[in-house]
Formats: sequence, C-alpha cells, structure tokens
Amino acid sequence: MNTPLSTRRDLLHRLPLLLPLLFAVLLAGCGQRHAVVPDRNGEPLMLLGHDPVAYFTVGKAIRGSPDIVARHEGSTYYFASEQHRAMFMQAPAKYVPQYGAFCASGAAYGVKLGSDPTEFRIVDGRLFVFGDVLGREYWLMDPKWHIEKADALWPETGAYGHRYQSLKRFAFKVPWYKNGKQVHDEWQTAHPGAKVDYDPGGVFTNLFVKYPGWRAREGYGQPALGLVGVDPCPPACVGVESKGYAAQ
Repeated sequence: MNTPLSTRRDLLHRLPLLLPLLFAVLLAGCGQRHAVVPDRNGEPLMLLGHDPVAYFTVGKAIRGSPDIVARHEGSTYYFASEQHRAMFMQAPAKYVPQYGAFCASGAAYGVKLGSDPTEFRIVDGRLFVFGDVLGREYWLMDPKWHIEKADALWPETGAYGHRYQSLKRFAFKVPWYKNGKQVHDEWQTAHPGAKVDYDPGGVFTNLFVKYPGWRAREGYGQPALGLVGVDPCPPACVGVESKGYAAQ
C-alpha cells in the first residue's frame, strides 16, 4: 500500500520531534528519578550532601556529614548533627526537597534539570531548589504559578528517570513551555538594567555526560560546592555553609 504524499511529508516534518522521543524510549527507566550523585560508598546522595533540615533551622545550605545519614525513598541524606537527623526521621516529608531536588523552575515544564543546593527558597513550608540563579529569579516572579504547574505535572514527571522524562518533554512540550532565552528575556524585561548570571551547560551534557548537580559540584559558571566525603576539603567541609553564586 502506497503512503499518501501528504502523510509522508507530515512524517518528515515531525521527524525532528519524534527522534528524541524514540531515543528516549530506548532509555526508559534510565537516568535518575531524584537528583542524586554517588557518594563515597556509591549511595545515591541528595543535595550534594547538604543537610535538608538546616535549610529550615538556619536558613542556609550547610554541608552534612557522611557519618550522620538517613535514607528515604531510595535516596541518602547527610546531616550536620544527630539532632537534625532525628528531626528528619520523625517527619521526612517536611524536609525533603520538592520534585526530587530537580530544578523547581524546570519542573513547571515537566523536565528534570540538575539543581544547585545553594539556590533555594522555602515557600509554605516546602523546600524548592533551582538549577541556577536565573531559574530561581524567574520562579520568584510568580511562585504560585510555577508550583501549581509543577505539582500538576509531578505524578508524570516524578515517575521516570531524568533522561527519559526530559527528552520526552523536549519533544512534546507543554503548551506554556519557554526556553532559556525566553525566560532570560522575560526576566530582563521585568528587571531593566539588572543582570543575572546563568549557564545551562547544554542538554546533552546535562542529561548524558554528568550526574544531576554536576555544575554546582564542579563550578561550571559558578563557584564549586564540592561533594562531602569525596571532594577535598575545602570546599566540601562538614558543617560549613555553601554560599550561592551571588554571595561569592
């Protein structure tokens, strides 16, 4: 049976969109469901080893200890004190980062982008982390909108590894999707004369070459945070605050 010319043209037109999805199907189940990196024991470590409770108690990104740990939903957390660990164990849902610690700004579009533990906000008792300063600043222009969109998408977004989910949503974008340039331009229009530093690093690198959070750890476009128990001290000293890009 011959395929109508119009159908063949339509398939060719859609091919650039379908190829990433076909590639993603091959990767179904691959990638990280949470934004983790392997610690010195190969455990899936959240927040690059920063203490999730410290965000709430001292309002800062404090490096935890590889000797004070807890595991929750398949991920490992470090803590700066036994007290913080006990608080976490009593009510983990209160302290875990939203959207698997992936960038809260990207979560509003159904994608899983790596995060920087120093770029965070606590809203309505929930911890949100971001991939870079621009992601945080744009999110702050309308937190309610971003939270509503991300919450609605999370049952789907959270169910898959970051490679599969992100490629799928790059191929089949949500109706309100905006790329990095659009986000930057919109933020710039709302803040004339101001500047915000960011460097997305590229889709291929973010999804296939590195673990989530690699930019923060290695200092790609910002000061390196280091990984507690793996990288030299400093910068990965237990109990020390990791300052964000703007604070350096």
